[in-house]
Amino acid sequence: MKKIHYTDRYLLNPYHPVTVFVVGAGGTGSQVATNLARISVALQALEHPGLHVTIFDPDMVTEANIGRQLFSESELGLNKAVALVTRINRFFGFSWQAKGNRYPQKSSADRENHELANIIITCTDNTRSRMDLWRFLKRHRGDTSDNEQDPIYWMDFGNAQTTGQVLIGNIRNKISQPVSNEYLPVPRMNVITEEVHYSTIKEKDSGPSCSLAEALQKQDLFINSMLAQVGCEILWRMLKEGRTFHRGAYLNLDTLKVSPIPV
Repeated sequence: MKKIHYTDRYLLNPYHPVTVFVVGAGGTGSQVATNLARISVALQALEHPGLHVTIFDPDMVTEANIGRQLFSESELGLNKAVALVTRINRFFGFSWQAKGNRYPQKSSADRENHELANIIITCTDNTRSRMDLWRFLKRHRGDTSDNEQDPIYWMDFGNAQTTGQVLIGNIRNKISQPVSNEYLPVPRMNVITEEVHYSTIKEKDSGPSCSLAEALQKQDLFINSMLAQVGCEILWRMLKEGRTFHRGAYLNLDTLKVSPIPV
């Protein structure tokens, strides 16, 4: 039987907009945030409360960001999260939030009240941030309450120059699935840190690019936007149709091929 994952029922009919954290507002994050705005508008047209998004990024907009990332010359020197959220709020009339810091903050581990959201989306370019985030999130695997602070899914984007992948998994141990005679429901999808052993990867920080030309040597012009479209399509179907047959995908721009990752 074909495997399927049914979206957590709470997200399909919540009493508040589904809360989303986007960690990283760079090449992929700026594209994902814009796609999320479109998803929110579309959901509201379908009588769903839509999304409330908070974007985290400590970096400033530089000249190297203009063109490959969704920033303009008028935003030079501004915090990326602030610039992106300000623009989206003005365009769509939202009240989304921007935080000019990393997520989670190192001190968060010692706090009783942590910042959390229903869906966490990571668009960062290093492995340590993913490992730190998972150490933070896995403490909430047993959470079963349904509210705007309850973490349910984690979607991660990662890419090289012309290839990339997106993967969504559930933070909760298991998500209740309905009985199906047609498909095989899967209550748990692994998150990225359960699929990749990041502790064995030796990461070298390449540092910031000084120009767009230099940045394009590291990541091609359309890898981020195409990957964002693929990932947000999965999320859109999960929220609109309440199910997914795919928990991610691999993208290769050299072959123009998208390879779905089945549930």
